[in-house]
Amino acid sequence: MTSALKVLVVDDEPNILLSLEFLMQQAGFDVATAEDGETALSQISQQTPDLILLDISLPGISGFEVLEKLRRQPAYQRLPIVMLTAHGREVEREKGLALGADDYITKPFSTQLLVEKVKQLLGDPLLKS
Repeated sequence: MTSALKVLVVDDEPNILLSLEFLMQQAGFDVATAEDGETALSQISQQTPDLILLDISLPGISGFEVLEKLRRQPAYQRLPIVMLTAHGREVEREKGLALGADDYITKPFSTQLLVEKVKQLLGDPLLKS
């Protein structure tokens, strides 16, 4: 059996964390979760995921800070990171993309769209359009 691609979901809302974990597992991914930025960074240093779904509003260090810390390290510069936020302001979107996010999705979001986006960023051959 081939090992599934690993997605790390970082969100401090338990309901969102659970639903994203379920959604990604249903899509065939191996899923890890973190409720804050420090935990996420610790998990990433121990086992690098293939993609990160990263909420901006986190306790402690923000999703933007996690993104910045990762992008400063050569090992993580190409790691796909999708920012998730309840704030749809253009300025936040621009900041996330400027800091190196691969995409930016505003909550509430279409679960189908999110799964397609993840597969696209991971180079799923079934999603070549």
